Amino acid sequence: MIFPCIDLMGGKVVQLIQGADKALEGDSPEEMLRKFRAFPEIQVIDLDAAMGKGSNDGLVRMLASKAVTRVGGGVRTVERAQALVEQGAHKVIVGTAAFALSYINEPFLRALGSAIGRERILIAVDSKAGRIVVKGWQESTDLTAEEVLHSLEPYCGGFLCTYVDKEGMMQGTDLDWFRRLRAATSLELTAAGGITTIDDVLALQEMGVHSALGMAIYTGRLSLEELAALTKP
Repeated sequence: MIFPCIDLMGGKVVQLIQGADKALEGDSPEEMLRKFRAFPEIQVIDLDAAMGKGSNDGLVRMLASKAVTRVGGGVRTVERAQALVEQGAHKVIVGTAAFALSYINEPFLRALGSAIGRERILIAVDSKAGRIVVKGWQESTDLTAEEVLHSLEPYCGGFLCTYVDKEGMMQGTDLDWFRRLRAATSLELTAAGGITTIDDVLALQEMGVHSALGMAIYTGRLSLEELAALTKP
């Protein structure tokens, strides 16, 4: 499966490099929805909420009402996750709240699963310099993705794993890292971060790993038509 990404900041669709520097702005959220209409599901991330700098709730609500969405960014309470589901989110992505500095936040994840259902939860396990990063990728934990995936399985329906070191840089991704993650869990696994070429996408597909695509789509490096063809059975 291929998930085109709509990342929101300040009411606009943007693409960042390594979660920090804005590289470009996309078309309006409505226009991006139109461009992505051939894909069964899209990924929506509220970057302002992820960084604790406000939210784009109105846009998230609009997008979730018009497409099948997996929504993340600032989901740090059970109430926030419930609100997203009520707004129409098909799945909810949770990252920061799933982790403390050196351990998994199991009480929160249990409560979240009880509230919205384990199958709706995707845990974001994002890595920079070998460590899981949180709070909009601004803070590092002592944990590695490889060591936590199995322990997280009881609390989610799958994982979104971003290789932050290459995010937005159009330099390719670390296929060996995703291969190790694929070996570490039997649950659904979606890759993000640096996926640049159709060969990257196909290599991930061969591993049984989905792709969440941003910069390569927005710059035209990857063709939406070619990608949409790959999503057909």
